[in-house]
Amino acid sequence: MADSELKLFVYDDVVIGEELGSYEYVLTQEMLDNFRASVDDPEAPFPTLGVKHDATAFAMVYDDQIGTVNAGNQVEFFNPPVVGKKVLVTGRIADKYLRRDKPYIVIEATATDEDGRLLEKLSTYQLKKPDELGKKWHPEQK
Repeated sequence: MADSELKLFVYDDVVIGEELGSYEYVLTQEMLDNFRASVDDPEAPFPTLGVKHDATAFAMVYDDQIGTVNAGNQVEFFNPPVVGKKVLVTGRIADKYLRRDKPYIVIEATATDEDGRLLEKLSTYQLKKPDELGKKWHPEQK
């Protein structure tokens, strides 16, 4: 999807279950080495975590001029990806809700490899009203 075709993100218009972008890439040895160096773990098995599958899938569909506060992540790892194999990613809006009158969305991304092996599932909880950040400690901010 070209940048000119991105939808403007409007919280009220988002539909639970909406499919986001899907994409694929080949995991290279360089990607694995760079990830392992960045987390200071020479055996780290899931460099896919550094790709931010959820955010990438969301950005393929939406122009988000609101911004986001990361309110939490849940990641399930199943099978380590294999260098040289294609990684296939799908994303969707898994939920949206109001909590204390603040809008949240949940983005879910699933990664499999070219052989159909499930690699990981990721859910990211996002507060879609970042101007609320800090008001708990500084109520004078409007």
